[in-house]
Amino acid sequence: MSGIRRYLFTVLTPTYNRADVLGRVYNSLCAQALRDFEWLIVDDGSTDSTRELVESWQGHSPFPIRYVWQPNGHKKTAFNHGVREAAGELVVQIDSDDRLDAKALQAMARVWAGIPEKERDSYAAVTGLCARPDGSIVGDLYPSDVVDATVLDMSFRYHVGGEKFGCMRTDVLRRFPFPEDIPGFVPESLVWRRIARAGYLSRYVNQVFRTYYDSADSVSAQGRDGSRHALGLLLLARDTVVECLPWFRYRPAEFFKAAARYTRFGLHLRHAGQRRPRGWALRGVWAHLLVALMWPLGVLLYQRDRHRGEAGGG
Repeated sequence: MSGIRRYLFTVLTPTYNRADVLGRVYNSLCAQALRDFEWLIVDDGSTDSTRELVESWQGHSPFPIRYVWQPNGHKKTAFNHGVREAAGELVVQIDSDDRLDAKALQAMARVWAGIPEKERDSYAAVTGLCARPDGSIVGDLYPSDVVDATVLDMSFRYHVGGEKFGCMRTDVLRRFPFPEDIPGFVPESLVWRRIARAGYLSRYVNQVFRTYYDSADSVSAQGRDGSRHALGLLLLARDTVVECLPWFRYRPAEFFKAAARYTRFGLHLRHAGQRRPRGWALRGVWAHLLVALMWPLGVLLYQRDRHRGEAGGG
């Protein structure tokens, strides 16, 4: 990478067979008020016309476009690949069917520059809001227009939920890659929480950076029972009851729910003949107690899932 020009931002788009919607990202990047960025597209083995489309843009794009192809693996491997290739100080990861606000990069740069340089090593990200195509905000607003906190504090202490969006330091993302030894879907929260537990802050701002388009292959849209992503959802529940206990006092109900989900998705895994990855076992007295207390509810939720799945399949 020594011969690659450096930028403030790498806009990273992992994509797979999305030639029909990728133009939405491209058009929103053409409209950006700030030009200190590259667009890095990591093609996860597409079989459609993605390559030809990107090559047609590269000839006249007002900003540099890099295209990287890899054999089909998963979005997490494409993301890790892109982070390794990124020439920007900050990574903005945008899905292949979403759109950046025209002033998003300019606003992120301004917020990042507003963090005193001597304190910037303690920050991993600038995070703003997402809006739907009709302009309504996705999820909750932050408690004030500028908040410095960890991801865990924002979730558990301030009770802020919903889809959020921003930029993250490239060097931090390289230190905390998505685990590629876990098959299938891995919740992004697992990575963001690891970064938070390492002590990194985010600067949160009540400003819309992205228009979010819900797609048919989103996790929430892929079946009501969650069985398709059981392993990833189990690991997220396990992370909550094992690694996040210092935040229990802020939202105890969330920990009881996570304990029930641990049993629920564990039963889905057993039914599918899958095993938990090594190193992800439940540990700690309090984690075991929480799961034991919520075991009956977890079983009921699993049985409900199975009933819904059978009814849907019929």
